[in-house]
Amino acid sequence: MDDLGAQEQAVLDLIAANPFAGQQDIATALGIARSTVAAHIMQLVNKGYILGRGYVLPASKRMICIGGAVLDRKYHAKKDLIFETSNPVDGYRSFGGVARNVAENLVRLGVDVSFVSIVGDDETGRSLVRHLRDLGADVSQVITTTERPTAEYAAILDLNNDLVLGIADMEIFDLFSPSYLDRFWPHLASATWVFIDCNLPAATIEALMSRKQGARFKLAVDTVSSPKSARLPKDLTGIDLLFTNHDEANSMLGIADADKRLKPKEAAAALRAAGAAEVIVTMGAHGFAVATESGVATMRSVPARAVDITGAGDAMIAGTMYKVLSGDPVPHAARTGALLATLTTESESSVHPDLSPRFLTAGMYRIPA
Repeated sequence: MDDLGAQEQAVLDLIAANPFAGQQDIATALGIARSTVAAHIMQLVNKGYILGRGYVLPASKRMICIGGAVLDRKYHAKKDLIFETSNPVDGYRSFGGVARNVAENLVRLGVDVSFVSIVGDDETGRSLVRHLRDLGADVSQVITTTERPTAEYAAILDLNNDLVLGIADMEIFDLFSPSYLDRFWPHLASATWVFIDCNLPAATIEALMSRKQGARFKLAVDTVSSPKSARLPKDLTGIDLLFTNHDEANSMLGIADADKRLKPKEAAAALRAAGAAEVIVTMGAHGFAVATESGVATMRSVPARAVDITGAGDAMIAGTMYKVLSGDPVPHAARTGALLATLTTESESSVHPDLSPRFLTAGMYRIPA
């Protein structure tokens, strides 16, 4: 708590001992004016040490996930696809979105998770929010709008389960303006880690990174895709942990020529040099590179009996953050992330339906030495 002054610390100690203490009681105990106590309490709220009215103290380890919340539709062809006519398919619907998937993975692992996104005032949005709430996530800060419907993504897969066509309606996320940060800033400021994905508008990401400088939480970011990675500023200072894949990493570094592409280790190091404190560059089944202040290392993925790779990257993030919240260094935590990614590919769901701390622990033997 190095960012607290002596009087702020004294006020916080009295509130921790008695959350029902009034401002005058605190002022009398410390021998200071009530107006001074009020000012200190406002600073404690802004810094995330208390959550506002009622002097509610934040949980010791809390994660907030901000970003995409999507209804995913998958259509698996039952025969060879014929264009410009109707084709028989097996349809499957599930909830998706990078931040939403990360949040569901973490809440299934017992993490204290809050989810922040924007959904339409429609049954899809209500069902999506209700699903996370029923699992135990805090969804009190989700925004509902009448301006756009809840985001949707549809994928048409051929007989080999290869993507033939993907279509997306994601314009709702453009409505997530920087002004919304004011609405739930005390909620964010009290978190241990905040995770965002690049479904958010560039202006909102920039505003969050700027305001983060005065808060206690650490910031993790996922680039989502090469086009959306451009929403991050060139100066990555303020990002404590960056998740990206090999293509997205080179795109962020402005490298379009295939002959000049950096290798994963080189890209991870370059992104650290751009300001990110720690970086994970993934390569799918080929492993991942991790860059920290101790250096850069390449690690192997966990061999998989894959059924569907959807959600694997989100599981990688969640598994890593799960161990980071427990105090593990990022290189070690990423090994658990790789395991959860593999376990997810071995189910038909974007989030493994059997996921729990015990389920994850039972698979630890599969992590390469």
